[in-house]
Amino acid sequence: MKYGAMNFPVHPIMKEISRIAAMRFDYMELTMDPPCAHFSDIRRQKNEILSAIRDSSLGLVCHLPTFVNTGDLTESIRKASVYELLSSIETAAELKADKLVLHPGIPLGLGVYVQETVKQYALDSLPQMVEAAERFGVTLYIENMPAPCKLFTTPDDFAPVLEQFPTLKMTLDTGHANTLKNRNRSVGLFTGEIGRRIGHVHISDNKGEKDDHLSLGDGNANLKKVAKALKQIGYDDTATLEIFTGKDNDLISSRDIFKRLMES
Repeated sequence: MKYGAMNFPVHPIMKEISRIAAMRFDYMELTMDPPCAHFSDIRRQKNEILSAIRDSSLGLVCHLPTFVNTGDLTESIRKASVYELLSSIETAAELKADKLVLHPGIPLGLGVYVQETVKQYALDSLPQMVEAAERFGVTLYIENMPAPCKLFTTPDDFAPVLEQFPTLKMTLDTGHANTLKNRNRSVGLFTGEIGRRIGHVHISDNKGEKDDHLSLGDGNANLKKVAKALKQIGYDDTATLEIFTGKDNDLISSRDIFKRLMES
């Protein structure tokens, strides 16, 4: 297994690379959000970023912009979101990122009342994302969403999408899965039904009500079941610790906890 940590995009990228390298992670998952990690900022610093990653012996995964929405009910916002994502895909390819994580569209505002419409808008834009990734020689990993979102939360949501796009893979966010009503079975359902199309994992804890990004052990996620489900499909790839407590020691301890579970 390779273990990674995310940058906090309100801090300069170069400082985040140094911070993550100092904690001896295998790679950084570069979240491409403003104010400090928008694709335009990354392009301006591309050579410095590549040099720092190489000198730090870090791998690189990119997380495409989180705070855009291809499922928004407003057409101009959808178009702007597609532009941001396509530009970020191209930028991530320039950085030679190993993987690109993609959030599907989510229902916001009045979208919660017409979630099937939101879902269709998001699906309408997906071919552009997949085509761009294929053109630039990178792979997209679409991520499951947390409750209360009712779209892209279950294996049934992902199966037809993965069937339609053979090059598309999945990011399994175990914290998101823990917010669902069947939290004790949700990760196992994903591994059982999606199996080896899962190519990247996000790990965090929460109390089952919202995506808290807590240290492992501070919530109610059944981490032993999570590790068992991953081991049953032979998962031995990248796992990003999405621990947003603001304390580096929480990242290190959570990595060590999960590493022990996967190796036991």
